[in-house]
Amino acid sequence: MKTGIPKLVAAVLLAAALMPGPVRPQDKQAALDAKVKAFLESNRFGWRDMNVPEADGRTLHDLIVKNGYTRALEIGTSTGHSGIWIAWALSKTGGKLITVDIDPGRHAEAVENFKRAGLADLIDARLADAHELVEKLPGPFDFVFSDADKDWYINYAKAVMPKLLPGGCLAAHNVSARGRRGWGGSDGYFEFMTAQADFETSMVPGSSLALSFKKK
Repeated sequence: MKTGIPKLVAAVLLAAALMPGPVRPQDKQAALDAKVKAFLESNRFGWRDMNVPEADGRTLHDLIVKNGYTRALEIGTSTGHSGIWIAWALSKTGGKLITVDIDPGRHAEAVENFKRAGLADLIDARLADAHELVEKLPGPFDFVFSDADKDWYINYAKAVMPKLLPGGCLAAHNVSARGRRGWGGSDGYFEFMTAQADFETSMVPGSSLALSFKKK
């Protein structure tokens, strides 16, 4: 009997050693990163219907990670390209995204893309009229991306600026700098934002992205 005890103990220890341990946060993030990268690569040339180009998506991602933003709002989901970049960044900061689109077809396609990219749990995708919903959302937010109807950009800005935390960023796509004609009615947005005393606004070089940071 005594000689069997060490063998039993050894067997138990071996079994315990072979059992999978708890998944470490860094391993979970690495797995998600790999899934998102694979999804983006497989769909690299398939984005359409008012989605941002890859370079702008990457800019938004890096901006969120650099500043540690966690409370994000996207106005204009389209089929989800920018939302994927934003949510991917939020997976690294511990945040979540609310994204809004009024078109049922684009909304459904975006929701499916979020699932396929492995980011659905981080995204609250809402099918709604942003003209109405953005006003009602309580916030606060530390990152807002505006990429819906351009002639409503100033109205969106007025609605979200009070809800934006100090140090937060309001980004807007398809904007032109002072004196240049904007896309689809965004004329005047850059001038409006640069006139806001509690914001610092500039264009991303080589891009149509305008970034407005709320002063601390």
